[in-house]
Amino acid sequence: MKYIYGVDLGGTTVKMGLFDEEGNMLEKWEIVTRKENNGELILPDIAKAIADKNEEKSIDKDDVIGIGMGVPGPITEDGRVLKCANLGWGIFSVADELRKLTGVEKIKVGNDANVAALGEQWRGGGRGFDSIVMVTLGTGVGGGIILNGKILTGSNGAAGEIGHLLVNPHETRTCGCGKKGCLEQYSSATGITRMSKEKLEQTDTPSELRQYDHPITGLELFKAYKNDDALAKEIVDTFSNYLGKGLSHVAAVVDPQAFVIGGGVSKNGQIVLDVVQEKYEQDVMFALKGKEFRLAELGNDAGMYGAVRMVLS
Repeated sequence: MKYIYGVDLGGTTVKMGLFDEEGNMLEKWEIVTRKENNGELILPDIAKAIADKNEEKSIDKDDVIGIGMGVPGPITEDGRVLKCANLGWGIFSVADELRKLTGVEKIKVGNDANVAALGEQWRGGGRGFDSIVMVTLGTGVGGGIILNGKILTGSNGAAGEIGHLLVNPHETRTCGCGKKGCLEQYSSATGITRMSKEKLEQTDTPSELRQYDHPITGLELFKAYKNDDALAKEIVDTFSNYLGKGLSHVAAVVDPQAFVIGGGVSKNGQIVLDVVQEKYEQDVMFALKGKEFRLAELGNDAGMYGAVRMVLS
């Protein structure tokens, strides 16, 4: 039997999975991401975890087809990281270093959002489509573009950063990226919390959102929206208006078969797809109407599946 390791490197933990050659997950576990000394321990820790698993399962190194890994930063197609601030990494070849540490020849590395998108296209909400755009609505808005079954990396590994599309030229607040009016400012969980706070402070409109004495979450907002809460409707309308507009711009460039929506906000289910698709259809040119909108299915495992898919591609 042959094996593949799928690794999803995060700022807090490293998610690791052992897969068979058909892409079935056999086991998964996590190790802590040790970021001290500019992250110098991260790759040795991953290599040790793989060596330990090989020993535990009596897996010969020659039976490991390869290792795939998603990294939270720009990654070139040949596996070089172009600085990764939250890990402390500079510019170096992650693929070459992991190859030296593990003795495994086939090492594939990609940006974590792109790799998760590949996982969803292969085994998740994007099954059956060759070309998708994955949108992750979490603390920020992330994205990954899969065209004809391959990750669209871009020249600097930064393709798919849809959270920083300009959707509101009149915005005065600055986004974390340094620009103003980015999609991320309205359609992320953080954006929902901020917009809710402002609406509650600036109006006296009756709303069930006023019962909470903590920052409003996406779950609370969409619950109120389903109950025909007027204030919640205004906030959801802003959220979906900008996300629909942003995705219409993306479609005009890459023309995917489907959009797959993931991240914490997507856990509100079909209602999220419905409100975003409605706005998308209003904004997009006629030749790009009628795209499929699907919910992501793999959750935190998407990165591991995508990492394995890179090795098998």
